[in-house]
Amino acid sequence: MSTVATPKVGFVSLGCPKALVDSERILTQLRMEGYEVVATYQDADVVVVNTCGFIDTAKAESLEVIGEAIAENGKVIVTGCMGVEESAIRNVHPSVLAVTGPQQYEQVVTAVHDAVAPPQNHNPLIDLVPPQGIKLTPRHYAYLKISEGCNHSCSFCIIPSMRGKLVSRPVGDVLSEAERLVKAGVKELLVISQDTSAYGVDVKYKTDFWNGQPVKTRMLELCEALSTLGVWVRLHYVYPYPNVDDVIPLMAAGKILPYLDIPFQHASPKILKAMKRPAFEDKTLARIKKWREQCPELIIRSTFIVGFPGETEEDFQYLLDWLSEAQLDRVGCFQYSPVEGAPANLLDAAVVPDDVKQSRWDRFMEHQQAISAARLQLKIDKEIEVLIDEVDEQGAIGRSFFDAPEIDGRVYVDSDQDLKPGDKVMCRVTDADEYDLWAETL
Repeated sequence: MSTVATPKVGFVSLGCPKALVDSERILTQLRMEGYEVVATYQDADVVVVNTCGFIDTAKAESLEVIGEAIAENGKVIVTGCMGVEESAIRNVHPSVLAVTGPQQYEQVVTAVHDAVAPPQNHNPLIDLVPPQGIKLTPRHYAYLKISEGCNHSCSFCIIPSMRGKLVSRPVGDVLSEAERLVKAGVKELLVISQDTSAYGVDVKYKTDFWNGQPVKTRMLELCEALSTLGVWVRLHYVYPYPNVDDVIPLMAAGKILPYLDIPFQHASPKILKAMKRPAFEDKTLARIKKWREQCPELIIRSTFIVGFPGETEEDFQYLLDWLSEAQLDRVGCFQYSPVEGAPANLLDAAVVPDDVKQSRWDRFMEHQQAISAARLQLKIDKEIEVLIDEVDEQGAIGRSFFDAPEIDGRVYVDSDQDLKPGDKVMCRVTDADEYDLWAETL
């Protein structure tokens, strides 16, 4: 009796954690239909590339990866944020089989069906997909997407035009997914969206149900419910609206991690106004001070843009002075680059020359490095809980509550215990540099 080969799909996921969650959803659906997910172009019957279109360098990377997939495999389907610019993709790669935008899961799956038919003999009762779905992160942490889209109109950003206005997921669905992930062994949930603080605004914070209990679709109630699952809960992409004040007591009480990822982007009032940033005013420093009084352990990470059109030396110096005052723990910085279709391109403001941008980026990073290094020095001799991410012949590498995966620092653990990824261990910090810590198990 002849056996029919199982159709195989290759998958490349580019861009941010939100795109990673989209990839996980598509892969879960394909696995449920009996497709096998493979790791190489050569083994795949068709390749799906989930693109990023946030800035020009990301678009260039997306086009390069699409070209690589075509050269190595030939049958390529494109989805994701850059998919909203189908002509830009087809002009460079006319042979792609299909192009779909972000969150268009059904269209991607249909395109895969058209390229390589799903198996007729697949029995979903035998080939079970795990209840938490297919995850692309290590099994001990997972991203939990709570909404799509964004209601802001920041002048440098085209995300609302790609991903649409804010659409919050029902809080009961979010919490049920979180519960499944924890049951599958996840030790850390990373809450993501375009704007976590605005969760539920679009549905007027309506009440939903989880395990028979009423829960409001709002950041505070979501955090309270997640805190009952017994794992680390980390908040990303939080705008400092007044309602953020409400979650600080949960952090102070140890219910969720005392960690806020807030994309400040700049500090100069003039530049913030040109950027059309929401909820930013002179009171931000006072609010950070108040948060730290309530929760001294609080870690704040942020990202900034230097070289925005119209940024003067005075604006940049204002930003450096603000950083000295704010004493943020973890900071990333980008040089402004124009994004096709972004309103900032129409600003009647002086373009900052590339060499000035580079110089300001260098000065920014040097300035912040000194702050980060000083703050990490304060951790020496402190006891911290560490979540182990990997173990090699040198020892174990993990993260403390002040480190999100892949964007923050690491903790290098010296231990005579047999540690494995996903273990949580108490350690004493022995050394620190600008980004990382060294520690020994207790």
